[in-house]
This record gives sequence, structure tokens and C-alpha cells, in this order.
Amino acid sequence: MPSDNDINANDLVRNSSLYREFQAEREEILKHKWIESEKAGYDIGFEQALTEWIIKHRSKWRKARQQSQAQPSDC
Repeated sequence: MPSDNDINANDLVRNSSLYREFQAEREEILKHKWIESEKAGYDIGFEQALTEWIIKHRSKWRKARQQSQAQPSDC
């Protein structure tokens, strides 16, 4: 059974900006994996999707994400 310290540490990690960035990037990789697997007609696997996404899309995605986070929201 996890202790209170373990639960607090997990909450801290999940709420960190680094973890949120990791999760957002992971979602993009999984989208890329799905799209490319559909095109290929078979599951290309996470490692291939990761490598392709990093080479083809990561820098543009990061730049767009940084720009969108720098702009104030219209809430």
C-alpha cells in the first residue's frame, strides 16, 4: 500500500511542467504511430514512431507549443 509520501510525490511529479511536457509529447508520438501504422497497414511500433517523430516533427512541434504557451489565453 502506498504511503502518504508516495502519493504526494506522485502528485508533485504529475503536476510538474516537465511531466506535462513529457505527456504532451508522448501523445503526439502515439498519434504519429497510429497514423503511420494505418498508412503502412501494420503496427510500426513505438520505437519506429518515436524515431520518425523526433526526426520529422519534434522541433516544429516544440516551437509551436512554446509560442502557444507564451501567448495569453482569451479566458
